[in-house]
Amino acid sequence: MMQHPENDKAYKGLTVNEGVENLPQVNPYAKFRRQKRVLSAEEYVEGILRGDITMLGQAVTLVESNLPSDQVVAQQVIEQCLPHAGKSVRIGITGVPGAGKSTFIEALGTELCQQGKHLAVLAIDPSSERSKGSILGDKTRMNELSVQANAFIRPSPSAGSLGGVARKTRETIVLCEAAGFDTILIETVGVGQSETAAHSMVDFFLLLQVTGTGDELQGIKRGIMEMADGIAINKCDGSNIERAQAARVSFKNALALFPPTESGWQPYAETCSAVEKTGIKEVWSMIEKYIRFARENGYFDRKRTQQAKYWMYETINSHLLNGFYQNPEIEALAQLMEKKVLNNEISSFIAATELLNAYNKLK
Repeated sequence: MMQHPENDKAYKGLTVNEGVENLPQVNPYAKFRRQKRVLSAEEYVEGILRGDITMLGQAVTLVESNLPSDQVVAQQVIEQCLPHAGKSVRIGITGVPGAGKSTFIEALGTELCQQGKHLAVLAIDPSSERSKGSILGDKTRMNELSVQANAFIRPSPSAGSLGGVARKTRETIVLCEAAGFDTILIETVGVGQSETAAHSMVDFFLLLQVTGTGDELQGIKRGIMEMADGIAINKCDGSNIERAQAARVSFKNALALFPPTESGWQPYAETCSAVEKTGIKEVWSMIEKYIRFARENGYFDRKRTQQAKYWMYETINSHLLNGFYQNPEIEALAQLMEKKVLNNEISSFIAATELLNAYNKLK
């Protein structure tokens, strides 16, 4: 180590410490973190079937992953869980922003847990445009429900998929059912025609409404109201009780004008207050009545069959789209076609045809 000249006896009253040698950049005392062991499909399935919530959460993460290696294992897990699935009641909940969906789900979920039901909540958050991750974090907003021993809450990013429904929600439902959850609530981002995606994976579709917005019966709501099996008018409390009761009558009259439903069920509306936890049992009673009605006339099983067929073709469409847009040759050709279209050298239709023809030749 270099000696400091200031420490010479000639310099009285002055001392400079020698300091320490240069330490290595890596802390020699730090314990290196071991790589996480990769679980097999059988280990995931074993954990799910015994109701291990931690293992279930890891399996859902695996299903949501876009890594090809993860997808291979995820499909094996789903396939092995399928024989143990299908025994739950699946309920979709949608509504306008500000309708209090998260508060309502917490109130309904807490009530169901107190009844002894095993509840899974799949809260589909809007995706961040930058990170594609969840930005609402519904689990942090359901404090009372999240501490229930028989409840599982899983917020997932919608990742731009149709109607705000996460691309892998249907597979997640299978895993939750295999883990023993008998009731599954699926919250969607908001109201719109695109909520067809949510409607196509649930047994009962609940539309959550509020009063005082001035648009209770707008034409834009017609599409979503025709899909709804029931309506819950939330925030029926305080000075809003009379308006909520009036809205209930308005919705009842409007629903009576719609064509008969495929199930033969006549949808109706109930009022409730998620904050005061009033009317929640009445809403659940409506759902139970529908489930009994649909089971008795055979529509429940028929609808499940139709949904399975629908999602088979949706998966095919998804794979075809991914195969087309993720092909490097097509990606390069698409940029060339874009330039030609922008320069008015060819039409959009001709460019699309040439791209499709080029893709078909690559097969």
